Amino acid sequence: MLTMKRKAAIGSAAVVLAGVLGGAGPAQAAPVHAAAGGTAPACIERSYVNNADGGMQAWPYNNCGKPMRIRIIVHHWRDTSCQTIKDKHSGYFRTVGGQYDRTAVC
Repeated sequence: MLTMKRKAAIGSAAVVLAGVLGGAGPAQAAPVHAAAGGTAPACIERSYVNNADGGMQAWPYNNCGKPMRIRIIVHHWRDTSCQTIKDKHSGYFRTVGGQYDRTAVC
């Protein structure tokens, strides 16, 4: 028969084990910049160049009829910051590493 102390120890161990197995872990800080949204709509015309020695340049043109907030997702590099591009205007994005992946809303 189990004593009261032993029952309490087993219960405590079960709670700790459930927390470990359940994925409970330390809280993590939110990222400094906002996560990229979905791929930008087709009314954002994309022009870009991947540089042979790394990096890319992109000139998205907004033809959506309203201002759009977009960013460039870069493969093997940090994504660009969000920029608001007015209707009928283009933006300019440049990185020194990575390659163009896609244009996203933010």
